[in-house]
Amino acid sequence: MTADLFGNASYCLSSTDWRQWPVHSSWHAVVSSFFTQDVGQRLLALLQQDLVVGQHVYPPQPLRSLLLTPLDAVRVLVVGQDPYHQAGQANGLAFSVSPGIKVPPSLRNMYKELHADGHAAPAAPRLGGSLDDWAEQGVLLLNTCLTVRDSEPASHASWGWEVLTDRIIVEVAQRSSPCVFVLWGVHAQSKQVLIHAQQGMNQPRSQAMVITSNHPSPLSASRGPSPFLGSRVFSRINEALASTKTQPIQW
Repeated sequence: MTADLFGNASYCLSSTDWRQWPVHSSWHAVVSSFFTQDVGQRLLALLQQDLVVGQHVYPPQPLRSLLLTPLDAVRVLVVGQDPYHQAGQANGLAFSVSPGIKVPPSLRNMYKELHADGHAAPAAPRLGGSLDDWAEQGVLLLNTCLTVRDSEPASHASWGWEVLTDRIIVEVAQRSSPCVFVLWGVHAQSKQVLIHAQQGMNQPRSQAMVITSNHPSPLSASRGPSPFLGSRVFSRINEALASTKTQPIQW
């Protein structure tokens, strides 16, 4: 990490005015409701304390996934955990990094599985680690915690972000249109209860299709009983979408 990176405000959160964090209009109600309640106000106060003492907080736009992927467009919801915690990496989408940034190990394993699954030739991998094109096709890349201090993973966990992101998962699960929920690792799989709970309510709900495996991290990607590598997750997502006559994702 360099002074130039830290000196570039585009890498860091600069304001706790949530109205300056753009989202698509379809998400306005859930976001506004959260930040005007006590839990949202406490979260903003904690973030402000970090900024006042000079902490570098990432990403600069915590709600960017809700800008690129409107609620009505969500076809796939991938649940992550924490933003990347090194300068320049986090860009508001789970697993994605900003253009020009070295691809992190978990994302490298995702690309490895993508290639093995027949969606890209190993000789011609994706350019960089930005997953904006997935988000723009309806893949909601949602971390459960949306900010982090520099070099301190999970430093903002349990500050209140999880209340908002749980509500977002429920919003998607309540729709009548199909959605594939992709849950890698124990943390993400704990969200199954939110998805399946909608099936017992007198509300519209998505035709929920859930795909689980280990996390793509090198620590778990090859481990049993449900390894990420070899899971054919990208083909399985598209097969699930096709089964409901929903347009597949161009990975």
